[in-house]
Amino acid sequence: MTKRTKPEILAQQTVAQSKLFSIESLDLRFSNGEERTYERMKPSGRNAVMMVPITEQGDILLVREYAAGTERYELGFPKGLIDPGEQPNEAAVRELKEEIGFGANKLTPLKEVILAPSYFSSKMTLFIAEELYPEKLEGDEPEPLDIVRWPLAQAEELLTHLDFCEARSITALLLALRVLNNN
Repeated sequence: MTKRTKPEILAQQTVAQSKLFSIESLDLRFSNGEERTYERMKPSGRNAVMMVPITEQGDILLVREYAAGTERYELGFPKGLIDPGEQPNEAAVRELKEEIGFGANKLTPLKEVILAPSYFSSKMTLFIAEELYPEKLEGDEPEPLDIVRWPLAQAEELLTHLDFCEARSITALLLALRVLNNN
């Protein structure tokens, strides 16, 4: 495998700004002299977490919430941003309490993933959450989330469910199943 030299950043500027996002333009020169302009979401410095919560009864807990991008309700795993000063495992337990009303005594890290590295730099740490206990924290969702219990024994059927199509949730499920099947 050839060792690559990162492109030189010739210019960098914000080209669009909203309440949630900044789009940045990067003028790059590659090691072969080729120059290109790329656009990306400006790094926010905030990463996220997603958890695959598993109950003692052998159910996976999912949430159904509105997704403005697809303009429909989507089924997926609890997730959220890591607050400043918070570690990923702390954010995972907090988000579980906010979204499904449970904390977790056991978190198993699965993988740190990036949604679309050509455009985003934010990372998401995926976890299995077990040894759940009831505890509710106030979240920031605009409406109560529907909590869906799904038998772990039928988890692979989720892959064909019409409402379960977010890539990060699919990745988390497949990685969780791999870990659980090896234990």
